[in-house]
Amino acid sequence: MHSPVSSAAPAASFSSRYYTSAEGLRLHYRDYPGPPQARLTVVCIPGLTRNARDFEDVAPHLADRYRVLCVELRGRGLSEYAKDPMTYVPQVYVRDIIALLDAAGVARAAIIGTSLGGIISMLLATVVPARLLGVVINDIGPELDPVGLARIGSYVGRAKPIQNWTEAAAAIEAIDGIVFPEYKGEDWVRMARRRFVETPEGGIRADYDTDISKPFTATAKAVNLWPFFRSFRMIPVLALRGGHTDLLSVEIFKKMQAEVPHLKRVTVPNRGHAPYLDEPEARAAIDAFLDSLPARIGLLTAVKRKFAAAATLIGLKLKGEI
Repeated sequence: MHSPVSSAAPAASFSSRYYTSAEGLRLHYRDYPGPPQARLTVVCIPGLTRNARDFEDVAPHLADRYRVLCVELRGRGLSEYAKDPMTYVPQVYVRDIIALLDAAGVARAAIIGTSLGGIISMLLATVVPARLLGVVINDIGPELDPVGLARIGSYVGRAKPIQNWTEAAAAIEAIDGIVFPEYKGEDWVRMARRRFVETPEGGIRADYDTDISKPFTATAKAVNLWPFFRSFRMIPVLALRGGHTDLLSVEIFKKMQAEVPHLKRVTVPNRGHAPYLDEPEARAAIDAFLDSLPARIGLLTAVKRKFAAAATLIGLKLKGEI
């Protein structure tokens, strides 16, 4: 385990909580309790190299109305690193999220998934659809643009030695300057403190296990996500896309709605991969979407979702895709 990054306190208080994965890893999440008798629990799942701090703007906002759990996937933030790097794959993350729901006493939740978090949400919609009230997927789809994949692959797991926060901010700006074109120096320092931690030796390093890169290329290209994405036909879903993202093309974004007609699509202007969800367009869309969700689903709906999910999984197994 390692020390947390020092950063400004968020606007709403949270508790750091831990739970245990199936093989005994100690995994961390932030729990924003929200108001008494909150109508929904919202689970925020970050991207490949990110952690719970990714949601430190949007989580306090949502916690005015809902309980909010911000996940730190295995190998990120305060969560324990996996002994086997080949467990850094979506199907294992799904099992971890289900274990989190059980440990946190959450029967059903709304999910906000950024990038990898959105892929995890697609799998959750197939495996445990009756536990999902609705899903927001942020700048991700069932088909990924090779340009964006190549860019991510060029830096994940390849962090260079960094001596101070100025260098850390410069490293983030080099990666994400196109994503947040209006950011200034202090903004990049704030972003750096979300993604890096100080080491005991006094240096600074990325706040994730660099071994997450080992299964990245193979899993990113090999899995056909369309069957999992189609599980959203049973579940309310909002899809956000950065206006100049290099990971989710306009064509795939349109095809997503053709496959799931009730899907709500919102483009966040002046953003690449991925919006931070503090943008007015993203925040308004998420607020309206969460407000529209039911606090529970009926027994008949739950049964229909389970049967549909079982049929999907059987079909995928017969085709050898899982």
